[in-house]
Amino acid sequence: MVSQSQQQYFLGKGTYCSVSLVIHKLDNKKYALKVLKLHENTSEREKDNALAEIRYLASVQHPNVISYKAAFIDEPTSSLCLVMEYANSGDLG
Repeated sequence: MVSQSQQQYFLGKGTYCSVSLVIHKLDNKKYALKVLKLHENTSEREKDNALAEIRYLASVQHPNVISYKAAFIDEPTSSLCLVMEYANSGDLG
């Protein structure tokens, strides 16, 4: 799921996903990696639609919106993975 060029630290877990802090070794930047487990019966079309929607969200540029950096499907774990800007001040809570 995380390439050899990254380190990973667990940040939290919700009902549908888990979030880890990843640090890219080449540029030492921090990102949040959100991993959503897909259901066994998720079709290829549903996966493609989810990725298309995430690509759209990634195009949103605003200082008050956490930016998406990348999205991909990790086939071995059947998970949808989102790489997002890391907010080091925590969540809205």
